[in-house]
Amino acid sequence: MRHPAGTSHTLPANLFPARLRRMATILYVDDEAAVGLILEDTLSQAGHTPVGARSVPEALQVLERGGIDLIISDYRMPGLTGLEFIQLLTREGYDIPLIMLTGHASIEHAVASIKAGAIDYITKPVRPQQLELAVDQALEFVRLRRENEALRKEVMQFRNERQIIGDSPVVRRILQTVSMAAPTRATVLLQGESGTGKELFARAIHDQSERRDKPFIKLNCAALPEGLVESALFGHEKGAFTGAIKRVEGAFERANRGTLLLDEISEMRLDLQAKLLRVLQEQEFERVGGTTPIKVDVRIVATTNRDLAMEADHGTFRQDLYYRLSTIPVLIPPLRDRPEDIPVLALRFAMRTAAEIGKKIEGLSQDALEALQQYPWPGNVRELQHVIERAVILTPDPIIQPHCLEGTRFGLAHSLGAPNMRPRAIATPGASPVLAVSGAAAAPGAGSGATPTPANGAIALSSLNVAEAERVLIQHALAAADNNRTKAADLLGISVRTLRNKLNGPGSNSGRDGDED
Repeated sequence: MRHPAGTSHTLPANLFPARLRRMATILYVDDEAAVGLILEDTLSQAGHTPVGARSVPEALQVLERGGIDLIISDYRMPGLTGLEFIQLLTREGYDIPLIMLTGHASIEHAVASIKAGAIDYITKPVRPQQLELAVDQALEFVRLRRENEALRKEVMQFRNERQIIGDSPVVRRILQTVSMAAPTRATVLLQGESGTGKELFARAIHDQSERRDKPFIKLNCAALPEGLVESALFGHEKGAFTGAIKRVEGAFERANRGTLLLDEISEMRLDLQAKLLRVLQEQEFERVGGTTPIKVDVRIVATTNRDLAMEADHGTFRQDLYYRLSTIPVLIPPLRDRPEDIPVLALRFAMRTAAEIGKKIEGLSQDALEALQQYPWPGNVRELQHVIERAVILTPDPIIQPHCLEGTRFGLAHSLGAPNMRPRAIATPGASPVLAVSGAAAAPGAGSGATPTPANGAIALSSLNVAEAERVLIQHALAAADNNRTKAADLLGISVRTLRNKLNGPGSNSGRDGDED
């Protein structure tokens, strides 16, 4: 609304029809009773709710009660001027638009007010039509500004959702590779298990490139019917096949000047792989049923959950296409290989889910985090996300506890123990408790808490004390792993860091000299 003096008042009075006007509560500040009456009458007839004040201190009292959408203030008032009022509003943190009232001979005051932050000005004597139009314009301007702010927040939130979470060394190395590869046109091949976030890294490549404002098109090669893959890639002409009632653009054409993500590229037929290779080399193709070559400028990012080099060696994937796709190969590690990232991922998923359902969640307990880090996560980050979402929905407490994680494959595996070590207590009348361990080599007992291992491979305990049983299991795992902490941690189903903490805890001096690799 910052325009040269007088220009805003030449607009037609019906610019904002009554049905489109936004009704508002408007504070007017003027020490002249006659002006106040004109303001109140005009605003009321326009459908607004006017609230009057004779001075700045009185206006501040009204503002403290809240609910004011717009302020109309005289420039000259006893005490503080209108300009000082604007500065006071800014200092006190009031984000409310203000229209300034000025005299005919005080255009310099109007200019000063606009520079100070006023949204518009009106010259005296106040004309009802002029006032009504200025108010409508001011409210529309505020609506658009707030709408833009909301959209900006949504965009930032959307981008934040796409942020790659993790600070492990392997993730840092991948992000460094992404940042170096993104500005180029080089084809990137992302390999990793399902659920590791390959699409997220593909998005990061696009967002950090010069193509960030151009299309990002995703094509899942595994989800398309076999007969439609070629049409999905290159499009088709009208009448190209039964059901082709109009010309359709394919993924390459829609991704022109942008990025095309070929998800699960290993599922593509060999004959289509040859056509894809030609497009990658020449950046040119023809629609199905067409004869005219179409030039495109597309950056390719491909993903697969298979070992594509091995597929090429076995003849199930073209070697020449593999070499063309793997200009920059990136291996996305499974979640079990970066357990240090699990706490921050879990917290992010918990906070996001809590915000979506309007629930107060403060975080996860240390026991819950340790339990999450001990699980191998065959479904990777996607599985972790679903487990945390379920826990947030079902937990009655602000802190997620281990029992809240039960009821899923994670909860079942955690209740049984680590994947490689499934202990079960055997109660024999008149005998010491025995812990039968399957899937791991039994080692001779050590310490006062264990008796020599029976012939059946079970570990005999002197009591059912949990801490004592844990200590005995750690001793046996270290012995079975030749004192290698990493292998022992794998046998126990816990992280090396957790094992180290248990070994270095109060009253424990076992395994301090063991190797960790």
